[in-house]
Amino acid sequence: MSYSDLLRGRHSEPSREYLVTAVTDRRQALFESFDVARLLIQTFRENHEADQAEWLAFVVMPDHFHALLRLRQSSLPAVMRTVRGSSARRVNRSLGRSGRVWQPGYHDRALRSEEDRVAVARYIVANPLRAGLTERLADYPHWDAVWL
Repeated sequence: MSYSDLLRGRHSEPSREYLVTAVTDRRQALFESFDVARLLIQTFRENHEADQAEWLAFVVMPDHFHALLRLRQSSLPAVMRTVRGSSARRVNRSLGRSGRVWQPGYHDRALRSEEDRVAVARYIVANPLRAGLTERLADYPHWDAVWL
């Protein structure tokens, strides 16, 4: 299945909130490195500042990220293309390598109006606890949420 096949039928709406997940190519643990994880977070912040999307909550895991975002000026495919492309260039430059950083495609789910955003954010940022990467969320450096 090609990347364009994965996007077929995908529709996004301005001001809508989406839960997204993107996974590294071959599930490489590229973000185990503190500095490399911060490059991805910097990309989220720049995308936010460019007013493409409001990044409401995120967590960077060793081989993927989860985020809750609200679209602004861009479609969801455009936001994800920008974030994944920019972060891939930064990661490859930082690690002195070339090649694919992300698996083709990503998972997304539009939130319903009645869903509790704070509960979704808590679920996202609790991923390191469930994965056994830390015993206290305060000790895990690669997450943020506007409510927490």
